[in-house]
Amino acid sequence: MKSDAIKTGPDRAPARAMLRATGLDDAAINKPLIAVVHNWSDVSPCNLNHRELAAEVRAGVEAAGGTPIEFNTIAVTDGIAMGSPGMRASLASRELIADSIELAVRGHCLDGVVVICGCDKTIPAAAMALARLDLPGLMLYGGSILPGCHKGQNTTIQDVFEAVGAHAAGKISAEELGEIEKTACPGAGACGGQFTANTMALASTFLGLAPMGLNDIPAPDPAKKAAARACGERVMALLKDGISARSFITREAIRNAAVAVTATAGSTNAILHLLAIAREAGIDFNIDAFDSISRETPVIADLKPGGRYMAPDMYLAGGSKLLGARLRQAGLIVDQPTVSGNSLFSEIDSAEERDGQKVIYHCDAPVKGRGGFGILYGNLAPEGCVVKLAGHNALRFEGPARVFDGEDACFAAVQRREIQAGDVVVIRGEGPVGGPGMREMLAVTAALVGQGLGGEIALITDGRFSGATYGFMVGHICPEAALGGPIGRLQTGDRIVIDVEARSLSTDAPLDRRAPSWDPPEAPPRSGALAKFAATVSSASTGACTGFPEPRADAEGTRFDSFVAH
Repeated sequence: MKSDAIKTGPDRAPARAMLRATGLDDAAINKPLIAVVHNWSDVSPCNLNHRELAAEVRAGVEAAGGTPIEFNTIAVTDGIAMGSPGMRASLASRELIADSIELAVRGHCLDGVVVICGCDKTIPAAAMALARLDLPGLMLYGGSILPGCHKGQNTTIQDVFEAVGAHAAGKISAEELGEIEKTACPGAGACGGQFTANTMALASTFLGLAPMGLNDIPAPDPAKKAAARACGERVMALLKDGISARSFITREAIRNAAVAVTATAGSTNAILHLLAIAREAGIDFNIDAFDSISRETPVIADLKPGGRYMAPDMYLAGGSKLLGARLRQAGLIVDQPTVSGNSLFSEIDSAEERDGQKVIYHCDAPVKGRGGFGILYGNLAPEGCVVKLAGHNALRFEGPARVFDGEDACFAAVQRREIQAGDVVVIRGEGPVGGPGMREMLAVTAALVGQGLGGEIALITDGRFSGATYGFMVGHICPEAALGGPIGRLQTGDRIVIDVEARSLSTDAPLDRRAPSWDPPEAPPRSGALAKFAATVSSASTGACTGFPEPRADAEGTRFDSFVAH
């Protein structure tokens, strides 16, 4: 056992003395030591049930002959941070959470690990840490929140953001906005649409790192506790058989996860996160794969933000197993091992479809014939960008640029109702380095939808979008403005063309004859976590990871150190 390094032999008496102080006896110390890691916090509903689930995982570990060692990590809740300076901490928290899991487990020489995750960045962080550690381990999503209700209609946090825009447009009263706010989030669980949390929970299932079907169970469902206990038992079986996490993270498994995400029109954040997981596992998986997958994979789940239903509805309809069965029938996924001990296809064989369900379609009669992503290039994105196709059928948009340096300036203009139909809204300086932190633009996009402009404008940014965003949106533009990217040379009025079929984001403006016009609204941080993130983060087209040094310079040789000096 790896834990022998801290508990075996006379030299390890001091370590054993400290373990005894926590209540462990000889028998417990001599057993495999299993990390039980979670993200409990009472700042939001997303991770509110993690301590309860951790108790069940502990019980499962003990029942199967192990000794649980419990840790927790931070969580940054996007729904609260969104639209504020706090959102800069969100993507950076993914790296810190993965680091903290890795360091706690390595630092105590533990033998296996179960990670309970909830908020958006905690899920990819769990997978990244499992890939780094390569120990027997698995992950469990704390589960989706149940829907809220307003005027007889199911609601999510997406509806609250859109209500802000509707209120600004005079479409609803302050009293109705308050009613929507008070009823949208009824209890524990992460945001209920196919936003980033549920997208990544699905992805981790098809990666093989979460037992099939257990992530589907909503947070308040009594069955969630039994699922957690089963995970504690299962990690002990993985340890006994000597099966570690990287055996599941193959190129084929990452592709399966990307197909499942595409088929549900999931969050564009999945592209960042799957690229990051692949890098941690040493797997060559390029951003362009998402374009080809999207062209080959129809959307077969009618889920919010672009559709009608929520994650609990998909669970009741037949869940991940039924989705997998549809994708298998169409030849879109391949069989792979999973942490359950069964292969992906053998898990899918037990799929059950609820009579009359309307959430999961067949691939030959889909919700939409093309998946939810596109990867574009062109003179505005020489290193690539991501277009989100959920919630609309348009594949081309052309219009004049309305350029804003930062999200805050844009949101203020939206609230003043200065954006017009036909505009291409440009938000720059929100990339991984320039933000720093690559904020999501949900406050802007939802307000535009609430004002009735969702299908009438396009938005492009070197930042990113929430999973709750829908409409003609292009994010992750690389190189970003802070690193000399051409988006920093755009001016209001420049003509922009977004052509998904041609895989192009371009302008006919004479960018090569212009100096950058982007000006940071505020000085970048010179110390602290965000400064470290900005100094070490990779391009969004490679996952916005830290810990993977790569050259970062534009055609004129501008590097991060000169950006900081500016």
